[in-house]
Amino acid sequence: MSHSAADESSVVTKHSARSVGDTVSLLTELIKAKGMRLFATIDQSAEARRVGLELRETVLVIFGDPGMGTAVMADAPLAALDLPLKTLIWADGDRTGITYTVPAEIARRYGLTPDLTAKLAGIEALTDALSSAVASGR
Repeated sequence: MSHSAADESSVVTKHSARSVGDTVSLLTELIKAKGMRLFATIDQSAEARRVGLELRETVLVIFGDPGMGTAVMADAPLAALDLPLKTLIWADGDRTGITYTVPAEIARRYGLTPDLTAKLAGIEALTDALSSAVASGR
């Protein structure tokens, strides 16, 4: 089986001591507490099981702030390929991986101004909160 790693400058993986399910639950709580919109939670491992395949626990969480994302997409329509923001929560051995595309990479890809890039930065605080939360509490 071959593994293809993304360019290390384009994605970040942080880790949580929590389970995949607990990390997803905490992320969705944080998204709502920040007034952002949770668009979808896709349990990719459940979809794999549905067709008779195995996949480590893998959940994609799609979220954002329509007010901020709309400003980005109005300036750079193709940014809609990367928006809303996405965070992959996945089983990484005895830890849980929290992986997302770096806002600076999205900005580079679509030629965003620093002001528009700042509108995407909320993902950093959310994932920092997930990686610093201990397994037994918040």
